[in-house]
Amino acid sequence: MTQISTASSANKVWFITGASRGFGALIARDALRRGDSVVATARNPQTVIDQLGEHPQLLALKLDVTNEAQATDAAGEAIKRFGRIDVLVNNAGYGLIGAVEEASAEEVRALYDTNVFGLLHVTRAVLPAMRAARSGHVINISSVGGFSSYSAWGVYCSTKFAVEGLSEALYHELAPLGVKVTVVEPGFFRTDFLDDSSLKSTGVRIGEYVETVGAMRSLMADANHKQPGDPLKLSQAILQLADTATPPQRLQLGSDTVARLQEKHRFVEAELAQWLSVATSTDHDVLQAA
Repeated sequence: MTQISTASSANKVWFITGASRGFGALIARDALRRGDSVVATARNPQTVIDQLGEHPQLLALKLDVTNEAQATDAAGEAIKRFGRIDVLVNNAGYGLIGAVEEASAEEVRALYDTNVFGLLHVTRAVLPAMRAARSGHVINISSVGGFSSYSAWGVYCSTKFAVEGLSEALYHELAPLGVKVTVVEPGFFRTDFLDDSSLKSTGVRIGEYVETVGAMRSLMADANHKQPGDPLKLSQAILQLADTATPPQRLQLGSDTVARLQEKHRFVEAELAQWLSVATSTDHDVLQAA
């Protein structure tokens, strides 16, 4: 078994988006319990206090991640209160279920505004302080859907594919500056993600998709609050990740994510082997010496 080296967890300062419920609230709670400081953000900061209670090391801030000015202000307030930000957890986001064709431009735009552009707003707001300190860890919450897409989840998965690409680039850009980046790929965890509060449905439904998208809608309704993942254990895994001296670029969480990843790797390798001659046939011919 590979030994995971850990750094000191003492006095970390966390900046967590979407901290009023779900993963964000659990991570904030566990960080506070072990003595860390937490900047917990939500559209309504009172919902954070309702979840976590009053705490001397908690700063609850108003932040709609789609508002770049609010992100900048929140990062400034965090630095003013605690002097630094050690761990950024980009957790805010929501889901959209429906066929790609069913999703309206407005529904797609709103989803990207939160899941992608919101993450970018917050990351750009926090990175100057991390770069100046030559330390820090950006943890972007993606999904198993950021690695492998599904029927009915195409638009949502595309936002998480974007998060994966951004995170991978950030990993390479920030490594020489002492800032770490990890993208986390949770599977299905027993949170309220499949409730109406976190999962929206396209306004349009096309009958021809009943066997694919319709079946997925029914499957998700039946799976709600029966998901295999334990969110309490995910929170502990995130704390362990933050304490690791050499964190991974990607961290899969949940046996379902691991199984899906392995299945996709097998599929891609088999398909590549089948089409390898075509794949490699498009390079320029090597000029023969006269």
